[in-house]
Amino acid sequence: MLRVNIICIGKIKEKYFTDAVSEYSKRLGAFCKFSIIELPEEKIRSNTPNRARIDEVLLSEGRRILQKVGGSDYVFAMCIEGRQLSSEELSETLQNISVSGKSTADFIIGGSYGLSGEVKNRADFRLSMSKMTFPHQMARMILSEQIYRAFEISTNGKYHK
Repeated sequence: MLRVNIICIGKIKEKYFTDAVSEYSKRLGAFCKFSIIELPEEKIRSNTPNRARIDEVLLSEGRRILQKVGGSDYVFAMCIEGRQLSSEELSETLQNISVSGKSTADFIIGGSYGLSGEVKNRADFRLSMSKMTFPHQMARMILSEQIYRAFEISTNGKYHK
């Protein structure tokens, strides 16, 4: 059974997002070993941080993220410049990961400044949810739903229409 992790920076604050992610986590248990790994967000004390400080934050968060990624994991970096996939294409990609001998797929959501180059370079696939920008909590919920939908598609479930 494939292990699927969402590795993310920060915690969900709104109960309605927590409830939704929890529901999809429960549903995903029928298809994979699903977990969410939350890492603390780096704080910047300035309201107008300079580029050097932002780069420090990205580097620090990126190193903590990469400590959670296994050497043979298939890694999706969630980033705006990534490729957009349909739900069917995501389903096919997850199926291909399973048959390729990989046992773990990691979806990485960065902090408010995004992901470090180090994380993006480690990724096997750069995935964009949309050209629009979403709050991280919403992105986590949408991603959880899409992973669930992908498994439903691959098993011809009734959820995807």
